[in-house]
Amino acid sequence: MKVLLINGSPHKDGCTYTALCEVEKTLINKGIETEIIHIGNKEIRGCIGCRKCKENGKCVFDDIVNEVALKFEKCDGLVIGSPVYYAAANGTLISFLNRLFFSTPFDKTMKVGAAVVSARRGGCSATFDELNKYFTICGMPVSSSQYWNSVHGNNKDEVIKDEEGMFVMRTLGKNMAFLIKSIALGKEKYGIPEKEERKATNFIR
Repeated sequence: MKVLLINGSPHKDGCTYTALCEVEKTLINKGIETEIIHIGNKEIRGCIGCRKCKENGKCVFDDIVNEVALKFEKCDGLVIGSPVYYAAANGTLISFLNRLFFSTPFDKTMKVGAAVVSARRGGCSATFDELNKYFTICGMPVSSSQYWNSVHGNNKDEVIKDEEGMFVMRTLGKNMAFLIKSIALGKEKYGIPEKEERKATNFIR
């Protein structure tokens, strides 16, 4: 069992990374393989809606999005970490996620998702809500903690001193490991939920 952790911060070893590391340590302790991927300092353009991915099975822009897509298909869980910019996620991360989720044709049902956000002070809840929408549109159960998954601090040393935030990260790791293992057992016994043919409707008459 494996979880990918995406560091969407431009700062490789900063606040967001510190929070992700706390989740990662707990996952490893619970027997889950992990990999942290830093994408926040990459040049990642946004989706242009060309829909070439529907023909080719991957994004037309051959960059880190396609590299991560291969790992995403094989993993059991995905943690998305972002700093808070103007009460929203880092723009580079959003470009990455838009293309990653739109261009990947494989079924994401029952892969476990979790969002982790980091701020000096405010905007965490709005960013947390923004990131969770990627999971809930494609049948991915969302792993929770004992508070919203956020840490506070202006640098990694301050984040480490955020005792409640770090506690939330550890609880998230424990809950995510439990959920992944439980889903694996459920798949073995029951399979995944049956799907109806999708009816896509536009809001016109």
